[in-house]
Amino acid sequence: MDIAFTGQPLDRADHLRRDPARLAELLQGDALLLVLEGLAPAAEAGTLRWVPLAEAGEGAELVFLGLMDGVPRFAAVPQEGDPDPAYAHQKSWAAMALLGAVDLAIYGAARSLADWHARHRFCARCGHETHPAKGGWQRDCPACGAQHFPRVDPVAIMLVEHDGCLLLGRQPRFPPRRFSALAGFVEPGESVEEAVAREVFEEAGVRLRDVRYIASQPWPFPSQLMIGCIGRADDPTLALDREELEDARWFTREEIERAMAPGSDGASFLPPPPQAIAHTMLRWWLEQ
Repeated sequence: MDIAFTGQPLDRADHLRRDPARLAELLQGDALLLVLEGLAPAAEAGTLRWVPLAEAGEGAELVFLGLMDGVPRFAAVPQEGDPDPAYAHQKSWAAMALLGAVDLAIYGAARSLADWHARHRFCARCGHETHPAKGGWQRDCPACGAQHFPRVDPVAIMLVEHDGCLLLGRQPRFPPRRFSALAGFVEPGESVEEAVAREVFEEAGVRLRDVRYIASQPWPFPSQLMIGCIGRADDPTLALDREELEDARWFTREEIERAMAPGSDGASFLPPPPQAIAHTMLRWWLEQ
């Protein structure tokens, strides 16, 4: 199953992250810098752009992405992070559509890490300014000694099946006519399966059973782990939470096939973009 943002080619070289002397050596020589426009990928002829690390400029805050072909790869932390949802990033989507799988995986990891640093410059315990450590895979507070690590937020995303149909929904911020799988954050004190059942009931009023795992995807907007699942509903009656969903409907296999067909006209909805795991899950379901 080909899933966007997976297949990471970089050796993250944890043994180097923990060695300040070796990290200092990596900053010299043939180290390369990933070019980002803010947090958007700067693609050139459909590939990521890399330049000599010296072009980062004096005083730039750098994160060590890892080694590829034996060459150290870095990214610079922007001045500001990104508070906007994924669908707000039209420039990023256009650039990502041109990238191959390997470059997309590199970009996703770099974006998540750089954005985390930009939005977590101060200690959550005492409020003091923090400083990067372990090559950018940690931030330390010199005032209280707290250590902070890049966060990954688990999100359950699910296909809901009943009598050969799937339940898909749309949020107000989606592009017109787009429907996708329901999704929600896993909350403290619950399993993934419990999160799936809770979210579907809260958003659509549907009770699920037989929840099982399909696949996962790192999602760099800003840094979620999308955990794809499928479950069955015995009763298709909907009771929508209008604060969460603008609309939700049951779609037949034929409707989904038509929507997922390349260049299809007359489809009853627009599917999620190919980079989203929801798109992959719909293809997986059609192939079952």
